[in-house]
Formats: sequence, structure tokens, C-alpha cells
Amino acid sequence: MVNKKSISKHVKTAMMSILAASTVLSISTGVLAKDVKTHSASYRTVTEIEDWGAVITKVIVDLGKPVAKGAVTADTFNVYVERSDSRLANPLFEKGYRKVINAYVSDKDGNPAVQTGKYAVLEMEIGPELSLGSALNFVWPPGFNAWTENKYTITQQKEIKTPAGDITGLVAGTFTGGVRELVDDFTNGKVTYNDITLTYADFAPAQDNHKNPLIIWLHGFGEGGTDPTIPISANKAANFASEQIQSYFDGAYVLAPQTPTYWMDGFTGFGDGTSKYQDSLMAFIKDYAENNKDIDTNRIYIGGDSNGGYMTMLMIRDYADYFAAAFPTCESLRDTLVTDEDIQNMKEIPIWFIAAKTDTVVPPDQYTVPTYNRLVQAGAKNVHLSLFNNVIDTSGLYKNSDGMPYEYGGHNSWIYVYNNDVKETINGKETTLMEWLASQSLNK
Repeated sequence: MVNKKSISKHVKTAMMSILAASTVLSISTGVLAKDVKTHSASYRTVTEIEDWGAVITKVIVDLGKPVAKGAVTADTFNVYVERSDSRLANPLFEKGYRKVINAYVSDKDGNPAVQTGKYAVLEMEIGPELSLGSALNFVWPPGFNAWTENKYTITQQKEIKTPAGDITGLVAGTFTGGVRELVDDFTNGKVTYNDITLTYADFAPAQDNHKNPLIIWLHGFGEGGTDPTIPISANKAANFASEQIQSYFDGAYVLAPQTPTYWMDGFTGFGDGTSKYQDSLMAFIKDYAENNKDIDTNRIYIGGDSNGGYMTMLMIRDYADYFAAAFPTCESLRDTLVTDEDIQNMKEIPIWFIAAKTDTVVPPDQYTVPTYNRLVQAGAKNVHLSLFNNVIDTSGLYKNSDGMPYEYGGHNSWIYVYNNDVKETINGKETTLMEWLASQSLNK
């Protein structure tokens, strides 16, 4: 026989349990309703050219929702990267976490938000010995730099408060592109002369109503190949397009040709005092100046570092009447290959040599210094030499373990050129390399 009182008691208990569960669910659902749904986010990168080369300095994370200025801090996300180079047998060659040193809410282009923004910029620690940030890799053989694949995973560590609720669990692993500051201001192309193809990067100043000079920069040993962004990125040559350097010239064209191998590839051997690329390079320079009608052909300047310094010396040796000035840097044309006739050909052209005493790759006492001395002895009136004791960081940002400025290899004297840290007292006035260069003209 069924006990109605017992049934009634069980039904009542069950109803109360259901009611309690539904209340908990309702409360729980209400909390969840206030949370913003997370999503698999995307990111973009910002690459800048530092003294030692191309570095990924920032990632810009798509948060998916507007958040208030100040809602993101340096410990909101951690940043992990895997670096790969397809030229290697094992492409993945480096991985690890990068240190976030600053973070802020921004617009899609990374500009700090005034009030709210849908993106977060994460600025990361960089330095000449922090390779995780590098966007390039050097491989021998073939002895060239190349852009690496840098796969980032940005993982949220702290909640982000918004008026609509908290953003949590965000993981950004989808790369949607990036910018390369200054490098993106250059265009790229290729030309063929005498069955030799040269690639190049070039920068054109804003159109104005006056003629503009042309700065030609010839890359070093590790920047050959067929990607013309490498010669302006593997070191700081892109800086010739910066506002600071452009201001000395009131706007200047910049041309950075690239050889598929090395400028020092000679007809009888490497660095033999000839180059199989010289005629093609000169034909290209002449065509480039002719095709850009606002180039002032009286103000064409040529420079280069190391392997490119070698080619600079060949160009002013054989075409001394064409260039208004030259600035060979740690140049690698051995003085024993420079004849007395060569000295006579070069002595009338304004030249500013740059090198460092600690250069063990191209020792200046076998290359730059004796050639400079011979030019002076031959009566050259506008030739200069900046021979640095060593190559150090001049930004004040990087230190050795002893607290002294960070010291680069002595061969890297091009760093002083790109930062316009080369200077000398000329006619009683301290004059920088770029000031001097801008004042040179074939008309003088």
C-alpha cells in the first residue's frame, strides 16, 4: 500500500532540490552572461631596424572588444616565439619566451588609445645579444642573411576588465601581417645589364620643386642574394630614409643595389681589385639617375661597408668624375692593390673614410689607413679619415657587464655612419658626415 504522506514528502523534497539547483544555475548563468566570450585572437608584428639589424620590437594583439585605456599592463600577456629558417636542415632553430617591458591599449595601427581601443601593443625587450627578437638569420654557406619565420603565441595571464565583463583566456596565435618601419618606405626592383641581374631597394623623397641628390649605398658581405630588403635591414642602411638624415639633404633619393653574390667577386679571384659586377652597376646607376629627372646629377654620393666599401673604391677609382663624394666604410680593397695611378685618379674626389682600430676582419692598417695617407701625400685637399678606437653603443641603452657602453665587433664601424656619429672639425667647425656629404657637388 502506497503511503500518500511519504510520496508527498518526497515530491516536496525533490521540488525543493530542483528549485535550489535552478537558483544556482540561474546565478551561475547570470555570472557567465556578464563575461565576454573569448576567441582565438590574431596578432601583427612591428619590425624596426636597430644598430645590429632587424628586430621585432612589438606585437599588436586583436582583443576583439573595446577596452579602456590602461586596462592592459606588461604582465597581462606572455609572449612565446619559435624562429625558423627554411634553409636549415632542421628549420626550427630557436624558441623561448620574450620579456614584455611595456603594454598599452591601442588602435589597429598600434597608436596609443585616447580612451578605448580594440588592440593591445606589447613592447618587448631587445638588445644586440637577445637573438629571440631578431627577424633575420645568417647562414654559412651561402653566407647570406635572410628573413626568418617567427611564429608567436601570445597567451593572456590576467583578466582584462571591460564594462561588459572580463576578457579571459585569450590566445593569439594567428599572424595577420606586419610592418617593417622605414624598410616599407622603399620600393624594390631588378635590372639586367650585360646578362647580369641586380636587385635593388630605392627610396624617393617627396615631390618638390627642386633637384634632389642621390645617395648610393653598397651592402656588405652578408647582404647579397635576391631579396633587396636585406641590404637595408641586416644593418641600419634603411636609416638613410629617416627624417633625421633626409633633413640634411632637404630630401634625397636612396639607392641600395644588391648583388646576387658578392661585390668582391673578381675576374681572377675574390677581392683581386676587380669586380664582375662593376660595369653592370655603373650602367644601372646612370640609367637610374636619367630615369628620375629630379635627381641632381652634380650631387651623386656613393658609399658602402666592407665588401660594399671595396666596390665603392673601385667605382671612384674608375669613375672619379661621376661622383660628387664617397664615404667608404671599413673598405676591403687592400692598399697593395691600389696603384699610384689610382691614387692620382681618386685624389680630386671628396672622400671620407670610416674604420675602427679593432677591426680584425679588414685591418685598417692594411686597407684604409695607408690608402688615406697616400692620398694626403698626393695632395688630396678634401679627404678625411675617422678611425675609431672601437665600436660602441652610442644610444646609452646597452651596457657591458662592467657598466661600460656595449662594444660591438670592430668591423661594425658602419654603425657610426647610419647614426651620423661620424664627425670632424673642418674649417674650425665640428661637421658631421651627413653635413659634409650634403655640401659636396661637382659644381664646386
